[in-house]
This record gives sequence, structure tokens and C-alpha cells, in this order.
Amino acid sequence: MHTPLVFIDGDQGTTGLHIHARLQGRDDLRLITLPEADRKHPQRRAEAINNADIALLCLPDDAAREAVAALRNPAVRVIDASSAHRTTPGWVYGLPELDEQQAERIAQAKRVSNPGCYPTGAIALLRPLIKAGLLPADYPLSIHAISGYSGGGRSAVERYEQASADSPPALQLYGLELAHKHVPEIQQHAGLSQRPMFLPGYGAYRQGIVLSIAVQLRLLPGNVRAEQLQACLEQHYQGARHVQVMPLHQHGPAAALDPEALNDSNDLRLALYANPAHGQVLLTAVFDNLGKGASGAAVQNLDLMLAALRA
Repeated sequence: MHTPLVFIDGDQGTTGLHIHARLQGRDDLRLITLPEADRKHPQRRAEAINNADIALLCLPDDAAREAVAALRNPAVRVIDASSAHRTTPGWVYGLPELDEQQAERIAQAKRVSNPGCYPTGAIALLRPLIKAGLLPADYPLSIHAISGYSGGGRSAVERYEQASADSPPALQLYGLELAHKHVPEIQQHAGLSQRPMFLPGYGAYRQGIVLSIAVQLRLLPGNVRAEQLQACLEQHYQGARHVQVMPLHQHGPAAALDPEALNDSNDLRLALYANPAHGQVLLTAVFDNLGKGASGAAVQNLDLMLAALRA
């Protein structure tokens, strides 16, 4: 039986290195690796991608588009970890938990766009509630998220982890022009009819995300209660291997959320915190921006494709 050839284009970037590490020691695939001198050579990269069964693109957006344009072999399947194709028609969105059919769509797809880190948490919380009609598609959403500084890519990791490096700021908000590139992705795949506000930030730690979305129950249709929101998420993710829905918390003091709690895993933890007296609910997600938010999700999608090849 043919052992699938997998090429990671951009395997020296943060996501590429983590994908490479996750695939080490596996005997159900063979990794194509270019010598250092050939990594930026267009012809060598084109040859490698066209010789692969599955190519994983861990590149800046423009370079990812160039890699796709260089494809001549119609049999090659692509997982793009950049943001270049996340809202592009014809590309399958690489969040297997999106709905009951999404994992099979990914397994059979020629072109899969890996979700962004922040959108993974936002869409996982919002889409089931919007689809069920519990949260209006035009709800005035404000999404807040803090990531480890590795969310800034390899340059940020090197800037803060070199021997002579300065300490990262305790907290740094960015995207203050309210035009972050992840917003169209969140809006499209969550099923929103209006653009949400999105405010991201980096904390003084390496990796991990805590994301939160505040909901006013008085703005929801039909006297929706927190228990209904909770039940919807529990039903949607029942049996999902990589998504945990924690019990609803609405009485007494709540524990703090640790953005690093799921580091080095491909898991996503969702939790709702409610105050019935005030009619307010906080939707939250915790996950590793380098795991379920990047390399872990890419390997999860790769495994779906590999299973389809073996079938």
C-alpha cells in the first residue's frame, strides 16, 4: 500500500515547526522536507508540492496563494494554515466540529482552509447558538480575546525569547482600528449577518488563548435563558473528541480562566457563566493558539484526509 507523501511548505515557521513535531515518529505517512537552501526556491517548492499527496501550507498569505497557483497535479490535496483562503468559495473550512457533516467534507476535500486561532473559539461558541435561533444573527457582538505572544508568529517568539530579549509587556491590546483580518472569517462561518466587534490582545506568556463574548439575555428572542444556551452547546458537541463543554456556572464565586490550561493539546474548552439576577451570560473558550488554534487543527484535518485515502 502506498504511504502518503506529506509536504509542509513553511516548516520553519511557528505553525510548521509544531506540525512537524506532531508528525514525528508516525509510520502512516512520509514527510517531504526541503534542504535549507531550497526552502525559498520557487521551482524546488513547486516540485515538492506537486509530488505530494497532501500539502500543508504554513506560509504568509501571499506566499500561500503563490503555492496554490503553482499546483499542476490535480491529485494533490491542500491544507492551508494561512488566512488566505478562509472565506474563499470552493475551499472547505477546516473546523471538523462545525456541524455533523463537516468532518466528512474535510476528509473528501481537495482544498481545506485551516481556521484562524481566534475564530476557532468564537465560531465554536456562536455558530450552534445562531443555528438554533437562540442568538440572533444580527446580535451586536463584542468578542474579546487574549493570546500568548506566540500568536505574533516566529518573529514575536524570537523577540521575547532570545537571551538578551526584553520582557514582553504584561498586556498589549491591538487591532484597535477594529479591522482585524479574522473578523470576516468569524462573521461568515459563525453565520452572523452583521460584523462583530473584535478586540484581541497579547499577554506576557508564550501560548494559550482565553476568549469571551458577553450576552445580554434581554436582547435575545423568546425569553431565552442561560440553561437553553448551555443545552444547545452540550447537544452540538456531544461526542466531540476535542471539545469540552463545562457545566453551566451561575451561582456563587467562579474560578478564574487560565489561558494556558490546555497548552500542547488539541482540545477546546467552552464554558458559560451566568448571572440570572442581572440577565447576563458570558460565553468563554480556552485553547492553545498553537494547538487547536493552529498545528493541532491542521493535523486533525490531515488525519481525516489520510483516513479517507486508506478507505
